[in-house]
Parts: sequence; structure tokens; C-alpha cells
Amino acid sequence: MQTSTPVGNILEAISILDFEDQLFVAETLQKRIVELRRNKIALRIQEAEENYRLGKVRSGSVTDLMMDSTDD
Repeated sequence: MQTSTPVGNILEAISILDFEDQLFVAETLQKRIVELRRNKIALRIQEAEENYRLGKVRSGSVTDLMMDSTDD
């Protein structure tokens, strides 16, 4: 693997580790990714709650919402 990118360098360094250490790195990264996704979802929930509080949310059936979007 001949790359000079930071990611390539990281992957190359990981490939030198023994199997158990590589598993540890993989598990740690997976846990961090899960946490990042949770944080993104939490931020999206906060945005949605704020929009609801400010009255920026429409509700109705799909047909109602489609009709509203074509009226604009």
C-alpha cells in the first residue's frame, strides 16, 4: 500500500500492528462512529424541537403536504 495521504499513513501504521491491536483499533473506531451518529441525531432532534416550538412545522397527510408544496 503506497499512499502518502494521512489516512493512508494511518492505515499503513495499523496494518503493522498485531491482530489483537488491529481489532482493538477497529472496535474503538466503531464505538466512536456510533457516538458521532448519536450526536448528529441529538442535534437534529434539537433542531426539530426548536422548529416545532417556533411553529415552523406543518402537519397533515402526504397529500396535504404535497398540495401545500405545489401552492407555493
